[in-house]
Amino acid sequence: MWRTLALASAFFPGLFVLCIRLLRWAAPGWSRKDRILLSGRYGRDRREATRTAVGCYRHRLVSMVQAMMATVSGITVVLNCKHVVYDRHWLAVEYIWVLVPYMTYDIYIMYLCHWHKSQDRGVVEKKHSLASVRSFLLQERLMVTHHLFILIVLTPITQHFRGELGDFFVGCIFIAELSTPFVSLGKILIQLKMQDTLLHKVNGILILVTFFLCRILLFPFMYVAYGRQVGIPIYMVPFRIPLHCNIANASLIAPQLYWFRLICRKAVRLYGRSPADKGR
Repeated sequence: MWRTLALASAFFPGLFVLCIRLLRWAAPGWSRKDRILLSGRYGRDRREATRTAVGCYRHRLVSMVQAMMATVSGITVVLNCKHVVYDRHWLAVEYIWVLVPYMTYDIYIMYLCHWHKSQDRGVVEKKHSLASVRSFLLQERLMVTHHLFILIVLTPITQHFRGELGDFFVGCIFIAELSTPFVSLGKILIQLKMQDTLLHKVNGILILVTFFLCRILLFPFMYVAYGRQVGIPIYMVPFRIPLHCNIANASLIAPQLYWFRLICRKAVRLYGRSPADKGR
Protein backbone atom coordinates (compact mmCIF):
# COMPACT_ATOMS: atom_id res chain seq x y z
CA MET A 1 0.00 0.00 0.00
CA TRP A 2 2.54 2.60 1.15
CA ARG A 3 4.99 1.76 -1.61
CA THR A 4 2.24 2.08 -4.23
CA LEU A 5 1.09 5.39 -2.78
CA ALA A 6 4.65 6.72 -2.78
CA LEU A 7 5.37 5.59 -6.34
CA ALA A 8 2.10 7.01 -7.70
CA SER A 9 2.62 10.27 -5.79
CA ALA A 10 5.94 10.69 -7.58
CA PHE A 11 4.87 9.26 -10.94
CA PHE A 12 2.00 11.57 -11.93
CA PRO A 13 3.56 14.92 -10.99
CA GLY A 14 6.83 13.70 -12.51
CA LEU A 15 5.09 12.76 -15.75
CA PHE A 16 3.35 16.15 -15.77
CA VAL A 17 6.68 17.99 -15.46
CA LEU A 18 8.21 15.75 -18.12
CA CYS A 19 5.36 16.52 -20.53
CA ILE A 20 5.82 20.26 -20.03
CA ARG A 21 9.55 20.00 -20.71
CA LEU A 22 9.06 17.81 -23.78
CA LEU A 23 6.49 20.26 -25.13
CA ARG A 24 8.92 23.12 -24.49
CA TRP A 25 11.37 21.30 -26.75
CA ALA A 26 8.81 20.15 -29.36
CA ALA A 27 6.80 23.40 -29.47
CA PRO A 28 9.06 26.27 -28.40
CA GLY A 29 6.51 28.82 -29.60
CA TRP A 30 3.92 27.71 -27.03
CA SER A 31 3.49 29.62 -23.81
CA ARG A 32 3.85 27.96 -20.42
CA LYS A 33 0.07 28.14 -20.07
CA ASP A 34 -0.41 26.20 -23.32
CA ARG A 35 2.01 23.51 -22.19
CA ILE A 36 0.23 23.21 -18.85
CA LEU A 37 -3.17 22.99 -20.48
CA LEU A 38 -2.03 20.23 -22.81
CA SER A 39 -0.10 18.33 -20.16
CA GLY A 40 -2.82 18.55 -17.54
CA ARG A 41 -6.48 19.42 -18.02
CA TYR A 42 -8.76 22.39 -17.86
CA GLY A 43 -12.43 23.13 -17.69
CA ARG A 44 -14.35 25.54 -19.84
CA ASP A 45 -15.34 29.18 -19.90
CA ARG A 46 -18.39 30.56 -21.65
CA ARG A 47 -16.63 31.28 -24.93
CA GLU A 48 -15.02 27.88 -25.01
CA ALA A 49 -18.34 26.25 -24.17
CA THR A 50 -19.83 27.94 -27.22
CA ARG A 51 -16.96 26.83 -29.43
CA THR A 52 -16.18 23.31 -28.20
CA ALA A 53 -19.30 22.67 -26.11
CA VAL A 54 -18.61 19.28 -24.73
CA GLY A 55 -18.98 20.72 -21.25
CA CYS A 56 -17.24 17.90 -19.42
CA TYR A 57 -13.67 18.45 -18.39
CA ARG A 58 -10.90 17.50 -20.78
CA HIS A 59 -8.06 15.31 -19.85
CA ARG A 60 -4.64 15.70 -21.33
CA LEU A 61 -1.53 13.62 -21.69
CA VAL A 62 -1.16 12.57 -18.05
CA SER A 63 -4.85 11.75 -17.84
CA MET A 64 -4.54 9.61 -20.96
CA VAL A 65 -1.74 7.60 -19.36
CA GLN A 66 -3.71 7.11 -16.16
CA ALA A 67 -6.82 6.12 -18.13
CA MET A 68 -4.94 3.48 -20.08
CA MET A 69 -3.41 2.12 -16.88
CA ALA A 70 -6.85 1.94 -15.25
CA THR A 71 -8.47 0.32 -18.28
CA VAL A 72 -5.80 -2.37 -18.57
CA SER A 73 -6.05 -3.03 -14.83
CA GLY A 74 -9.84 -3.25 -15.04
CA ILE A 75 -9.85 -5.63 -18.00
CA THR A 76 -7.29 -7.82 -16.24
CA VAL A 77 -9.42 -7.98 -13.10
CA VAL A 78 -12.69 -8.67 -14.94
CA LEU A 79 -11.20 -11.43 -17.10
CA ASN A 80 -9.65 -13.16 -14.10
CA CYS A 81 -12.69 -13.01 -11.81
CA LYS A 82 -15.00 -15.79 -12.96
CA HIS A 83 -17.18 -15.45 -9.88
CA VAL A 84 -18.33 -11.85 -9.70
CA VAL A 85 -18.63 -11.87 -5.91
CA TYR A 86 -15.90 -14.05 -4.41
CA ASP A 87 -13.00 -14.17 -6.87
CA ARG A 88 -10.02 -11.98 -5.98
CA HIS A 89 -7.34 -10.19 -7.98
CA TRP A 90 -4.56 -8.11 -6.46
CA LEU A 91 -4.98 -5.24 -8.95
CA ALA A 92 -8.49 -4.54 -7.67
CA VAL A 93 -6.95 -3.50 -4.36
CA GLU A 94 -3.59 -2.18 -5.45
CA TYR A 95 -4.74 0.15 -8.22
CA ILE A 96 -6.98 2.03 -5.81
CA TRP A 97 -3.79 3.24 -4.13
CA VAL A 98 -2.67 4.54 -7.53
CA LEU A 99 -5.93 6.46 -7.98
CA VAL A 100 -5.69 8.24 -4.62
CA PRO A 101 -2.54 10.24 -5.49
CA TYR A 102 -3.78 10.74 -9.05
CA MET A 103 -7.08 12.26 -7.95
CA THR A 104 -5.25 14.51 -5.48
CA TYR A 105 -2.77 15.58 -8.16
CA ASP A 106 -5.60 16.11 -10.66
CA ILE A 107 -7.49 18.49 -8.39
CA TYR A 108 -4.37 20.62 -8.07
CA ILE A 109 -3.73 20.63 -11.83
CA MET A 110 -7.36 21.63 -12.40
CA TYR A 111 -6.79 24.56 -10.04
CA LEU A 112 -3.53 25.50 -11.75
CA CYS A 113 -5.17 25.53 -15.19
CA HIS A 114 -8.15 27.48 -13.82
CA TRP A 115 -5.78 30.13 -12.44
CA HIS A 116 -3.95 30.48 -15.78
CA LYS A 117 -7.25 30.87 -17.64
CA SER A 118 -8.41 33.47 -15.11
CA GLN A 119 -5.29 35.53 -15.79
CA ASP A 120 -6.06 35.39 -19.53
CA ARG A 121 -9.54 36.77 -18.85
CA GLY A 122 -8.03 39.68 -16.96
CA VAL A 123 -8.97 38.44 -13.49
CA VAL A 124 -6.05 39.49 -11.31
CA GLU A 125 -5.80 37.00 -8.47
CA LYS A 126 -2.75 35.89 -6.56
CA LYS A 127 -1.96 32.23 -7.11
CA HIS A 128 -3.08 30.06 -4.17
CA SER A 129 -4.97 32.97 -2.63
CA LEU A 130 -8.29 32.38 -0.90
CA ALA A 131 -10.11 34.29 -3.66
CA SER A 132 -8.61 32.18 -6.46
CA VAL A 133 -9.31 28.93 -4.60
CA ARG A 134 -12.92 30.00 -3.94
CA SER A 135 -13.35 30.93 -7.60
CA PHE A 136 -11.99 27.54 -8.64
CA LEU A 137 -14.26 25.61 -6.29
CA LEU A 138 -17.32 27.52 -7.50
CA GLN A 139 -16.59 27.13 -11.20
CA GLU A 140 -15.37 23.52 -11.09
CA ARG A 141 -17.58 22.29 -8.26
CA LEU A 142 -18.98 19.29 -10.12
CA MET A 143 -15.61 17.82 -11.03
CA VAL A 144 -14.10 18.60 -7.63
CA THR A 145 -17.09 16.95 -5.95
CA HIS A 146 -16.66 13.93 -8.21
CA HIS A 147 -12.98 13.62 -7.26
CA LEU A 148 -13.61 14.12 -3.56
CA PHE A 149 -16.39 11.54 -3.65
CA ILE A 150 -13.95 8.99 -5.04
CA LEU A 151 -11.33 9.89 -2.43
CA ILE A 152 -13.55 10.17 0.63
CA VAL A 153 -16.37 7.70 -0.10
CA LEU A 154 -15.38 5.15 -2.72
CA THR A 155 -11.86 4.52 -1.45
CA PRO A 156 -13.00 3.37 2.02
CA ILE A 157 -15.80 1.31 0.46
CA THR A 158 -13.55 -0.48 -2.00
CA GLN A 159 -10.67 -0.97 0.42
CA HIS A 160 -12.40 -1.76 3.70
CA PHE A 161 -16.19 -1.94 3.87
CA ARG A 162 -16.60 -4.45 1.05
CA GLY A 163 -14.27 -6.89 2.77
CA GLU A 164 -12.93 -9.47 0.33
CA LEU A 165 -15.90 -9.33 -2.03
CA GLY A 166 -16.56 -7.78 -5.42
CA ASP A 167 -13.18 -7.42 -7.13
CA PHE A 168 -15.02 -8.00 -10.42
CA PHE A 169 -17.09 -4.84 -9.90
CA VAL A 170 -14.05 -2.78 -8.92
CA GLY A 171 -12.49 -3.88 -12.21
CA CYS A 172 -15.61 -2.73 -14.05
CA ILE A 173 -15.28 0.72 -12.51
CA PHE A 174 -11.68 0.89 -13.72
CA ILE A 175 -12.82 0.08 -17.28
CA ALA A 176 -14.99 3.22 -17.20
CA GLU A 177 -11.77 5.13 -17.96
CA LEU A 178 -11.70 3.69 -21.51
CA SER A 179 -13.42 6.79 -22.89
CA THR A 180 -10.89 9.20 -21.37
CA PRO A 181 -8.12 8.92 -24.02
CA PHE A 182 -10.62 9.79 -26.76
CA VAL A 183 -11.93 12.77 -24.77
CA SER A 184 -8.34 13.87 -24.22
CA LEU A 185 -7.46 13.48 -27.89
CA GLY A 186 -10.52 15.53 -28.86
CA LYS A 187 -9.39 18.42 -26.70
CA ILE A 188 -5.83 18.19 -27.99
CA LEU A 189 -7.12 18.37 -31.58
CA ILE A 190 -9.13 21.46 -30.68
CA GLN A 191 -6.10 23.07 -29.07
CA LEU A 192 -4.15 22.31 -32.26
CA LYS A 193 -7.00 23.88 -34.30
CA MET A 194 -7.84 20.57 -35.98
CA GLN A 195 -11.52 20.55 -35.01
CA ASP A 196 -12.68 20.48 -38.65
CA THR A 197 -10.63 17.43 -39.61
CA LEU A 198 -11.90 13.92 -40.29
CA LEU A 199 -9.82 12.66 -37.36
CA HIS A 200 -11.75 14.92 -35.00
CA LYS A 201 -15.08 13.67 -36.33
CA VAL A 202 -14.07 10.00 -36.05
CA ASN A 203 -12.74 10.64 -32.57
CA GLY A 204 -16.06 12.28 -31.66
CA ILE A 205 -17.90 9.10 -32.61
CA LEU A 206 -15.48 7.05 -30.50
CA ILE A 207 -16.12 9.38 -27.55
CA LEU A 208 -19.87 8.83 -27.83
CA VAL A 209 -19.57 5.06 -28.17
CA THR A 210 -17.00 4.46 -25.44
CA PHE A 211 -18.59 6.92 -23.02
CA PHE A 212 -22.02 5.34 -23.47
CA LEU A 213 -20.74 1.77 -23.18
CA CYS A 214 -18.23 2.25 -20.37
CA ARG A 215 -19.84 4.98 -18.28
CA ILE A 216 -23.57 4.48 -18.80
CA LEU A 217 -24.25 0.85 -19.78
CA LEU A 218 -21.51 -0.28 -17.40
CA PHE A 219 -23.82 0.05 -14.40
CA PRO A 220 -26.72 -2.06 -15.78
CA PHE A 221 -24.08 -4.57 -16.92
CA MET A 222 -22.82 -4.98 -13.35
CA TYR A 223 -26.36 -5.58 -12.10
CA VAL A 224 -26.96 -8.11 -14.89
CA ALA A 225 -23.67 -9.89 -14.09
CA TYR A 226 -24.61 -10.19 -10.43
CA GLY A 227 -28.12 -11.36 -11.26
CA ARG A 228 -26.79 -14.09 -13.54
CA GLN A 229 -24.27 -15.20 -10.94
CA VAL A 230 -26.84 -15.67 -8.18
CA GLY A 231 -29.73 -16.64 -10.47
CA ILE A 232 -32.13 -13.74 -10.00
CA PRO A 233 -33.66 -11.25 -12.48
CA ILE A 234 -32.04 -7.86 -12.79
CA TYR A 235 -34.95 -6.00 -11.17
CA MET A 236 -34.34 -7.98 -7.96
CA VAL A 237 -30.64 -7.14 -7.77
CA PRO A 238 -30.99 -3.70 -6.09
CA PHE A 239 -32.88 -5.39 -3.26
CA ARG A 240 -30.25 -8.11 -2.78
CA ILE A 241 -27.07 -6.05 -2.69
CA PRO A 242 -26.08 -3.74 0.20
CA LEU A 243 -27.68 -0.31 0.24
CA HIS A 244 -24.34 1.50 0.10
CA CYS A 245 -23.61 -0.24 -3.23
CA ASN A 246 -26.79 1.18 -4.75
CA ILE A 247 -26.02 4.62 -3.34
CA ALA A 248 -22.46 4.53 -4.67
CA ASN A 249 -23.61 3.42 -8.12
CA ALA A 250 -26.28 6.13 -8.25
CA SER A 251 -23.76 8.76 -7.17
CA LEU A 252 -21.34 7.64 -9.87
CA ILE A 253 -23.77 7.39 -12.76
CA ALA A 254 -25.53 10.72 -12.07
CA PRO A 255 -22.65 12.96 -13.26
CA GLN A 256 -21.98 10.56 -16.15
CA LEU A 257 -25.51 11.07 -17.42
CA TYR A 258 -25.08 14.84 -17.15
CA TRP A 259 -21.77 14.78 -19.03
CA PHE A 260 -23.15 12.40 -21.65
CA ARG A 261 -26.00 14.81 -22.30
CA LEU A 262 -23.47 17.60 -22.90
CA ILE A 263 -21.41 15.35 -25.17
CA CYS A 264 -24.53 14.56 -27.21
CA ARG A 265 -25.27 18.27 -27.55
CA LYS A 266 -21.72 18.81 -28.77
CA ALA A 267 -22.14 15.96 -31.27
CA VAL A 268 -25.34 17.50 -32.63
CA ARG A 269 -23.53 20.78 -33.22
CA LEU A 270 -20.46 19.07 -34.67
CA TYR A 271 -22.21 16.72 -37.08
CA GLY A 272 -25.26 18.86 -37.74
CA ARG A 273 -23.43 21.88 -39.12
CA SER A 274 -23.78 22.50 -42.82
CA PRO A 275 -20.74 23.40 -44.98
CA ALA A 276 -22.05 26.98 -45.12
CA ASP A 277 -22.10 27.14 -41.30
CA LYS A 278 -18.53 25.85 -41.09
CA GLY A 279 -17.36 28.61 -43.41
CA ARG A 280 -18.74 31.37 -41.28
